[in-house]
Amino acid sequence: MSMDDAGGQKRWARDYVFDILSQLGIHRIFGVPGTNEIPIIDGTSYPENEVEYIECLHENIAIGAAMGSARMTGKPGVLVVHVTPGIAHAIGNLFNAWRSQAPLVILCCQQQNELVTQEPLLASNLVDLARQYTKWAHEVRTEQEFPMVLQRAFKEAMAPPNGPVFVAIPWEFTMRRIGDDDRIKGVTKISPHFTADRQAITQSAQLLREAKNPIIVTGDAAGYAEAWPELQRMAELLGAPVLQQTFSSLANFPNNDYHWQGELPGSQSGVQQVFAGHDVAFLCGFSNQAQITVYKYSDGPLIPPSVTQVYLSNHTWDIGKNYYGEAALFGDLKATLPLINQLIGDQPSAAAVARNAKLKELAAQRKVAWDAYLREAMHQNEIWAVVIADALRKEIGERQLEKQFVYVHEAVSDPAPFQYLLPFTDQAAAPISYYCVGGGSLGWSMPATLGIKLEPDGCQGIDTRFVVAATGDGSSLFYPQTWWTAQHRQLGVLYIITNNHEYHTLQMGLQQVESIYGDAPGYEWTAKTQDPEYLRIHRPKPDFVTLAKAFGGMEGEIVRHPEDVRAAVRRGIDHALGGHAYVLDMHTIGLEQTPPTPEETNARYEKQPRLDCFHFGADALRRSDDTGLPGNVPVIF
Repeated sequence: MSMDDAGGQKRWARDYVFDILSQLGIHRIFGVPGTNEIPIIDGTSYPENEVEYIECLHENIAIGAAMGSARMTGKPGVLVVHVTPGIAHAIGNLFNAWRSQAPLVILCCQQQNELVTQEPLLASNLVDLARQYTKWAHEVRTEQEFPMVLQRAFKEAMAPPNGPVFVAIPWEFTMRRIGDDDRIKGVTKISPHFTADRQAITQSAQLLREAKNPIIVTGDAAGYAEAWPELQRMAELLGAPVLQQTFSSLANFPNNDYHWQGELPGSQSGVQQVFAGHDVAFLCGFSNQAQITVYKYSDGPLIPPSVTQVYLSNHTWDIGKNYYGEAALFGDLKATLPLINQLIGDQPSAAAVARNAKLKELAAQRKVAWDAYLREAMHQNEIWAVVIADALRKEIGERQLEKQFVYVHEAVSDPAPFQYLLPFTDQAAAPISYYCVGGGSLGWSMPATLGIKLEPDGCQGIDTRFVVAATGDGSSLFYPQTWWTAQHRQLGVLYIITNNHEYHTLQMGLQQVESIYGDAPGYEWTAKTQDPEYLRIHRPKPDFVTLAKAFGGMEGEIVRHPEDVRAAVRRGIDHALGGHAYVLDMHTIGLEQTPPTPEETNARYEKQPRLDCFHFGADALRRSDDTGLPGNVPVIF
């Protein structure tokens, strides 16, 4: 409610927004100020609205922060953007939100309605810009429909499956006077808890129960539904390995369960190798199904035709999207999985028991291999990611930060050590304790830390006392302006830069393209050099510690050697827990040395054990698929 200076009550149409935020318990709006948005931003100045305006220095930071807030609360993240540049600047993370099913409501203040047709400054068809990455996009037609549109926008963002919604508002509409009794009655909430058809459940249970060699693939819907226990029960009953979709947005299965095999590979042949030999695949909430960058129809489908596919999802689009599903279940995972498990049976079959025993044996071998890899890493001249991940693991355990940490991942070239070593377990974490995105558009991690840290409590029973982001140097340079907001809001976040002074994932992409197309008839393409200057980030090499200090005096340090990592991580956590952001520039390639060739860099990753020990073995001889690229390293073009 807005009050004038004389004490009389005044309400404007912008107050419909605050009516809804109050009803839903949403306390933050993110954005970059523009004149058109001031009427809405002004509403955050009234204490009775109980809403803060979180000022960011770029719209892609604002939307990334809103995504982080939404992940923690389970409620829509809200941001206000400025006409065409505002939504255009936000497209990268809007795409990430779309692919990660993040609930957002984006309010974009259009130019004056009576002037738009004349193409004034900054105006354009805003809806067309946003439509393809939203559940619904609309420009308000009249002042009177504003409350109806807002109700629909928030309803749709929260309806299963969640996702972003875009509303363009001619800015003068927000200032229209309304009466004190003109209010939005409420926002319709559609329950996400619905079960699949009983006949389909029976069919699916039979296919899974009779499978000779089943596999389970979990997608983001599993993490959002908090379906760890139900999936663990199914994995035990079936004796099945469990993989997560590539670039999972959450931890979709606990990593201390011996069925866990990490994420699907990021290559066509790698995915094919995983599914080969399985007769039945249970694809559970599997949304982003083709997370690879190079594909040839002549090399065959990702999932071989011999594999019987069983789908369960709360989104019909993801069921049988690319391949025929023998059984298709449309339902909430948390509600439906127990019904399938009940029909599979109370105890694993003899064959499932044998498969479980093999999985346990392989998981033990994997641990031995990773322990050896860590010991080797401690004797290098530069810092390998496994050393950083191990230091974080030890500090989280010693400080008893279980259920009190969120790890934000954008160290694109180094996912495996963090996914394997950090305690993403049912005793120490929740699915939302791990934050990534399904889109892959760089620049998601540092912005997300703002929204995550601003929310003290996570909706899955965790809190955000310790927020840490691991980000590659290339990704970090997208939005270092994030650090200004972190300092402005006094947000204690630990930022770890895995600094290899290059775009390593693009180096890997170049090698992948050449390995597949270098000898292909009609192509036979090779790059002029395997080590192009344009993929290096040096001459000059950015100074992240100085950059952080420039954005508001944030402190940090450069770390060059593995023996110094643990103490540096300890100092960084001390700062973060004390309410002060801190940056650790971890040199995974030494500044003083000549940049290694791609072959030399690959050798490090060749030594890294596979997370998927079931399909690729836990030994050191089978860590690459037939592209010749190291395992555990996805590629973003």
